[in-house]
Amino acid sequence: MDIKREPMTPKGYERLLKEIEVIKTVERPKNVLAIEEARGHGDLSENGDYDAAKNEQGLIAARLALAEDKLARAEVIDPKTLSGPTVMFGASVTLEDLDTGEEVRYMLVGSFEADPKKNLISIESPIGKALIGKSEGDEVTVKTPNGSRNFGIQAVEYK
Repeated sequence: MDIKREPMTPKGYERLLKEIEVIKTVERPKNVLAIEEARGHGDLSENGDYDAAKNEQGLIAARLALAEDKLARAEVIDPKTLSGPTVMFGASVTLEDLDTGEEVRYMLVGSFEADPKKNLISIESPIGKALIGKSEGDEVTVKTPNGSRNFGIQAVEYK
């Protein structure tokens, strides 16, 4: 069985390491204390604080497992080492909406790092999938929930 690699930038990898560290050194110990404190309140069968702390423990364990899984599958790709006219992971792409003339700039990243508010879009997103393999000067049509949008690729950069 092939392991699905998780592409990420060095910045995303560092963020993931930090998240794991915070879970292990801050959140989990804090939760252990909350469980101990709740146990001190008596009968566990009717102890809401204990139930809440145990539920939180499960959520923390799940978040840690997910983060460690992504770390194990991480394939760190530094966009600074890439070049060329073709759009691939790590590219910063300047697009012109051919219907409105509006210009937008996206960086293509892995799903873990995607944050549309910061113009970081996943290579798995509709726009990301439409852009992969295209070059400056190409036009792409992206199917979105609000209908199709047409973009012209103005620039492809790796920084």
